[in-house]
Amino acid sequence: MKTDAQLQRDVQDELKWEPSVTASEIGVAVNGGTVTLSGTVPTFAEKEAAERAVRRVAGVKAVAEEIQVRPSGMHRRNDTEIAESVARAIQSNVWVPTDVQATVENGWVTLRGEVHWEFQRKAAFNAVRYLAGVKGVTNWIGIKPVVPPEAVKDAIERALKRNAEIDAENINVSTDGGDVILRGHVRSWTEKDEASRAAWNAPGVTAVQNEISVASC
Repeated sequence: MKTDAQLQRDVQDELKWEPSVTASEIGVAVNGGTVTLSGTVPTFAEKEAAERAVRRVAGVKAVAEEIQVRPSGMHRRNDTEIAESVARAIQSNVWVPTDVQATVENGWVTLRGEVHWEFQRKAAFNAVRYLAGVKGVTNWIGIKPVVPPEAVKDAIERALKRNAEIDAENINVSTDGGDVILRGHVRSWTEKDEASRAAWNAPGVTAVQNEISVASC
């Protein structure tokens, strides 16, 4: 098992290795396998890239994200300019239903509306998170499935077993209608995220609570 000092060095090295992250602007602190990121970046996209880089590092148990987004230079936009860009991005995305709406306040984008699938909800988020001037995104889009949640547990368990990237034997699935809870332990954050994706793909799912733990190395 890595010490906190070793994990801190690995995280710092991974941030430096990731070309989309300005590592010199991000502070890294580690306590018991929990990584805290601090500092400032010019875009929300870079903030997310930093978190993804940290989650790739073996031994990371949790990430506390305290990075602030401060757009500057070519990335600076007022709320009107951001809102116009957001509207165009949503309208241009073939996976985002036309009734999804967005508001912008102080650079923060809030998405609202209803969709039938999680991939549509995620598509709306992805459409706006890389836009210049965006400091953050709150996704309040609801999911209203077009089919009833029948045999959800069995469908998810079969999907997990089919997936070569997931050790399905270590994951427990429980359901209540369209609500899904995943428990157990996996080897990496990638495996944990893949389990969530598999669960969301089941017809009728309205919520996924991922309580799977990531084993430390």
